[in-house]
Amino acid sequence: MKLLYLIPIISAFIGWFTNWIAIKMLFHPKKPVKILGITFIGIFPKRQAQFAEKLGKLVSAELLSFQDIESKITNPDNINQLMPQIDAHIDHFLRVKLADQMPVISMFIGDKTIQQMKSVFMTELTELFPGIMKSYMGNLQRDLDLEKIVIEKVKGFSSDKLEQILNDIMAKEFRFVEIIGGVLGFLIGIIQVILTLIS
Repeated sequence: MKLLYLIPIISAFIGWFTNWIAIKMLFHPKKPVKILGITFIGIFPKRQAQFAEKLGKLVSAELLSFQDIESKITNPDNINQLMPQIDAHIDHFLRVKLADQMPVISMFIGDKTIQQMKSVFMTELTELFPGIMKSYMGNLQRDLDLEKIVIEKVKGFSSDKLEQILNDIMAKEFRFVEIIGGVLGFLIGIIQVILTLIS
């Protein structure tokens, strides 16, 4: 009869242990192992190439699209944030660098002329920047294949690195699954005890 009350504890341990094993089998064994003619390998090591391809497509299409980047960097508000730095740079060029490089010309350029020249430059640059950035993004998109880069990076991860990344992200979830296994096992054990006592 005393052994009967151990059933919930044993069931809880079995529930926790089977879930723990299932989580471990996501990553282990990292290389194919044959047992009784059956080949075993962890799910992620086995599917790493497919995982890399799916992640590459997701990153390039949804998470980091060139269209989103382009719309951000060509946004007038974002361009306007750069203007004070450009203004300061042009001011320094006209007052200091031009005087060093062409002292004769700088003698005929007063503060009023500098302000007028700056105003012309800034107006021109404000109109020019969106087109330049759009052109640059087009060239970047042709030269930089995000999908390919992500695929190659993830494929190149060692099994240990991949396990570490996923554990860092999902450690709490994995622990929760283990605990749920124990809790469900314990409840099933209690039901078994109750049914045994009733019968």
